[in-house]
Amino acid sequence: MPDALGWRMKFGVVAPSTNTIVQPEFDAMRPTGVTNHFGRIYIPNNPLQSDDDFTRLIDAVRREIMAAIDRVMTCEPGHLIMGMSSETFWDGLDGSEKLRERVEARAGVRVTMGSDAARHALDHHGARRIGVVTPYLPVADQQVRKFFADCGYEIVNLLGLKGASPVLYAHFGEAELRDAIRRVDGPHIDAIVQVGTNLAMARLAAVAEAWLGKPVIAINTATYWWALRANGISDKIAGFGALLERF
Repeated sequence: MPDALGWRMKFGVVAPSTNTIVQPEFDAMRPTGVTNHFGRIYIPNNPLQSDDDFTRLIDAVRREIMAAIDRVMTCEPGHLIMGMSSETFWDGLDGSEKLRERVEARAGVRVTMGSDAARHALDHHGARRIGVVTPYLPVADQQVRKFFADCGYEIVNLLGLKGASPVLYAHFGEAELRDAIRRVDGPHIDAIVQVGTNLAMARLAAVAEAWLGKPVIAINTATYWWALRANGISDKIAGFGALLERF
């Protein structure tokens, strides 16, 4: 007998303990019969003032991620979603694929990651030349650049917002994010991609597609879309842009 509420799918999700955006955005996109169950990766909300600070943050994620996976898997989800993105881009395409293999081996189920989802979203749109918005410092932006280059995309413009702490990523408001989208756009840009799951971009990206007449891919939308589609759930969901409405 299936789960009473998650009769179509129970998603396990792991996200940093500092993240306040990915859970409400995933829940807003959730179809009937699908449930989301979060396990938190403990990280401190330390200031991020240098590349060394960000590297220490990634080290903290790596120390804690498998324990978070173990906790969330006790509710027996059918699929796991990585509700964080920086680690999924680290060390380019090769690093991303190795991370997916480690996580799937630990969880015993398939996993959806933001890096993979962004690539599939771009391919569905036929986009190759991209503008990218991140909340990160330069050391992480370099990893994002490497991943997309490894996958054959050209980053024409990239803007890192240099959030001052993990929690403060979620404090970037609509006006700041709208300005960031405009700054990375241009006549030779096929699509805009936003990474960093603690930026509140899901609904704004959908509106921005109408302004710009081109795809604007929010990482949380792409990740949840790809997790649904990978599990045969084809519901069209309005309000979050072309990925969930058309593909």
